[in-house]
Amino acid sequence: MLNENFVIVGFIIQALGSIKYLTETLQGKVKPNKITLFLWSLAPLIAFAAEIKQGVGIQSLLTFGIGFFPLLIFVASFFNKKAHWKLSSFDFACGGLSLIGLLLWYITKTGNIAIIFALLADGLASLPAIIKTYRYPETEYSWTYFAAFISALLTISTIKVWNLANYGFPFSTIVINFTIFSFAQFKFGKVKSA
Repeated sequence: MLNENFVIVGFIIQALGSIKYLTETLQGKVKPNKITLFLWSLAPLIAFAAEIKQGVGIQSLLTFGIGFFPLLIFVASFFNKKAHWKLSSFDFACGGLSLIGLLLWYITKTGNIAIIFALLADGLASLPAIIKTYRYPETEYSWTYFAAFISALLTISTIKVWNLANYGFPFSTIVINFTIFSFAQFKFGKVKSA
C-alpha cells in the first residue's frame, strides 16, 4: 500500500492530462461528446459529495478530479465549433438513463446507495464515449485517459479501508479510462473494420 499522499501525485498527473485535452478541445483537434462530458462531471461531483459525507478522505480527490476536469472541458467544447461531435439518439438515451440514476440517488440520499447510482450514471454516460472512441479513435486524445487511469491506480493503491465508498470510483475510473485509452491509442475499432 502506498502513502496516501500519492493521491495528490495522481491528481497532478490527471490535471496535466486534462489540461492537454482542454487545449486540444479549444484547438478543435478532439471532438468530445458533450452529453458524456456533462454527465462525467455531474455524477462524480455528486459521488464526491457522498464520499465526503462517508468520510473517505484524501482518496475522494480522484473523484473530484474526474468530475471537475470534464466540466472544464465541457465548457471549453462550446468555444470551438470544430470540437463538435454529432450526438445520436443512443447518446441521448444513455444520458437519460444516467440522469435517472442520479434521480434515484437524490431520492435515496444514502451514502453507499448514492455512490452506486452515481457509478451507474457514470458508466452509462461513458458508453457513448467508449463507442465513439472505438469507431473514431482519431476524435480523442488517448493520453488524457491514460493519465486518469494512472491517477486511479495510484489512488486505489493508497486505500486502507476497502469499502464501496473508498474504491468504487477509483475502480470504475480504471476500467473506463483504460478502455478509452486503449481504443484511442491502438485503434482497435479501425483495425477490426479494416
